[in-house]
Amino acid sequence: MDNARVLVVGIDGVRFDLLPGLHTPHLDGIARAGFLAPVEVDSVTPTMSGPCWTTVVTGVGVGKHGVWGNRLDGNRLDVFPDFTTRLAKDCGRRTFAVGGWEPLFLAQQGGPLFTAPTRLRYTAPREDTPEAWEEVDDRVTDDAEHLLGLDEELHAGFVYLGAVDETAHFLGCGEEYRRSIEAADRRLGRLLGAVRERPGYAAERWTVIVVTDHGHRDEGGHGGRSLLERTAWIAACGPGLTAGEVPSPLHHADVAAHVYTALGITPDLHWTLDGTAFTR
Repeated sequence: MDNARVLVVGIDGVRFDLLPGLHTPHLDGIARAGFLAPVEVDSVTPTMSGPCWTTVVTGVGVGKHGVWGNRLDGNRLDVFPDFTTRLAKDCGRRTFAVGGWEPLFLAQQGGPLFTAPTRLRYTAPREDTPEAWEEVDDRVTDDAEHLLGLDEELHAGFVYLGAVDETAHFLGCGEEYRRSIEAADRRLGRLLGAVRERPGYAAERWTVIVVTDHGHRDEGGHGGRSLLERTAWIAACGPGLTAGEVPSPLHHADVAAHVYTALGITPDLHWTLDGTAFTR
């Protein structure tokens, strides 16, 4: 499956219950072509970005990858690497990871989560405000558009957008939060446009996965076990995914597992993935 390609877009902290009332045409398009469904953060995983994103990109739970909070200290990423690293180091595929949250991309706070993709780009916020994080997400999208257009041999990429989560922490889940979700959808549209504009797009078979890590309380904040906090979601479309057919059960660890399957890679038994492909 040399023409198979995968793009994973992680949008931090997007509440599932608010999506029906928002203008998110690009996410809606993915849902129509495949599915969009809730995911419950399992009972042993803190509803925090560090452990949830680590599960998403490694395909294993907290008991294996060892990330229990937003500091990644004590992780076992040498044994259970993220999919961009495993694909590049073990499978000879070209990958990228871009975003603006330090422990995902830099050797800080126990990171990075993405240890050795083919290309890695980090964008620092000028200050810790919702407005600055919106700027970061715009620049991250610029970087991802550039990489999607630059590398014709690209196989898989991960784009992290963090402004929605930061807005909730500062301002709660009100109107500004909703506008931030809609802005994230516009960035998703730009990424989908960059995929379609690739010179070899007509011959490529693209799988697109969009995922959030956790929800938020109304006042902003997460880490507890309320329904709003523990409800995340996954949307996906691409070869082998039937429109309207939702995999059940659905777990965060399934994302990495499906990346490998979409690329025609059978996970090695020694990887001991906890997730399974959506097309099971």
